Amino acid sequence: MNSFPSRRLPPLNALRAFEASGRHLNFRLASEELGVTQGAVAQQVRLLEDVLQVSLFNRLPRGLAFTAEGHGYFTAVQRALTIVLEATEALNRRSTSVTISTTPSFASRWLIPRLAEFTEMHPHIDVRVIADIAICNFRSEGVDIAIRLGKAPFAKGLVSDLLFPVHVFPVASPYLLESGQSINTLSDLSKCVLLHDHHDLWPEFFSALDHMDRFDTLRGPRFSQTSLAIDAAIAGQGVALISEAVVERDIAAGRLRRLFNLSLPLSLGYHVVLPQASARSEASQKMRDWLLAQFESARSGSPGA
Repeated sequence: MNSFPSRRLPPLNALRAFEASGRHLNFRLASEELGVTQGAVAQQVRLLEDVLQVSLFNRLPRGLAFTAEGHGYFTAVQRALTIVLEATEALNRRSTSVTISTTPSFASRWLIPRLAEFTEMHPHIDVRVIADIAICNFRSEGVDIAIRLGKAPFAKGLVSDLLFPVHVFPVASPYLLESGQSINTLSDLSKCVLLHDHHDLWPEFFSALDHMDRFDTLRGPRFSQTSLAIDAAIAGQGVALISEAVVERDIAAGRLRRLFNLSLPLSLGYHVVLPQASARSEASQKMRDWLLAQFESARSGSPGA
């Protein structure tokens, strides 16, 4: 089979003139659409007929009519030009859009409240957020950038930057604390309902503080997402072990209160993950830079910010 470049393709301008003429069945209307003279359109169609060595239209006093060969060829040409147009539009959209994949909790608690700033800085870039616990596939899912809690390095062909390290600490609703629940020392947590998310960090927390033998870390409700554990804590249902990254706004608004002046540093961190530089779009590079700037601006705060 011959390679594609060696095949003889009709001139593109002639195909465009034929397709427009076929839709309107009129050279004049086709010329108005294409912004050229009626004679130029007729000449391009004649050129195409010469290349193909077949008549595509019957010229009538008030317009055009397809020949049998012309009608079949028009259908194929129109389909092909539509595919090219759609592919071009998709490519243009991708160059001015960025798709971010992250967890539901991080998306709702950290990313989305800040996105207005990015869109104000880059109004021409459309942002799409995919919130899913599952690890994304950059190629098959059309993801440009991912924000993930984990350890570097990630998969081959990907590069990552640390967005911020993670420290976790207990939080509870002020209403729970004011309703008679006394939580002044770590030992008081033995009387509390412990709220668990899918990270299951309570055993590690107590073990690091040499309090493992004092607590039953298996008790308490379990939630598939961190945001659900946070909602339960806000509702006064117990104590959650959370990173400040996802509860800083709840603490600032008074919906949650940090317990004790201690935290557990994790070996994990939130990372900004992208394909290697050659596979990045300009929009994803701008998003990466903006995300890292968010951490830099908050670096003067607490370790988990």
